[in-house]
Amino acid sequence: MSEGARTAAQIEADIARRRQDLAVTLDEIAVRVHPVTIMRDTRAKAVSALDHTVGQAYVAANRAVSRARAQFVDEDGAPRMERVVPAAVAGAAVVVAVAGLIVRRRRR
Repeated sequence: MSEGARTAAQIEADIARRRQDLAVTLDEIAVRVHPVTIMRDTRAKAVSALDHTVGQAYVAANRAVSRARAQFVDEDGAPRMERVVPAAVAGAAVVVAVAGLIVRRRRR
């Protein structure tokens, strides 16, 4: 026989091996397209996207709080009274105005 020629046993063994490989591939495909697998993958992607979004929101909120805090506190942590007092007065004015509106509305 020449080098390129194969025996019947070699051909049968090759067919059996390829058949086994095909069976494994079909099993993998069946697992991938199973509704439970698709549902789990989709849920995992959604949770991952939500975690990413929540993480970004946390970072943005933390950054905003840090910027706001920097407006009222100096680098040493001491309050900046020139900014705290006007903000406190404005806040008190808003509370008094809202309370006045509530009292006025109840009297009607």
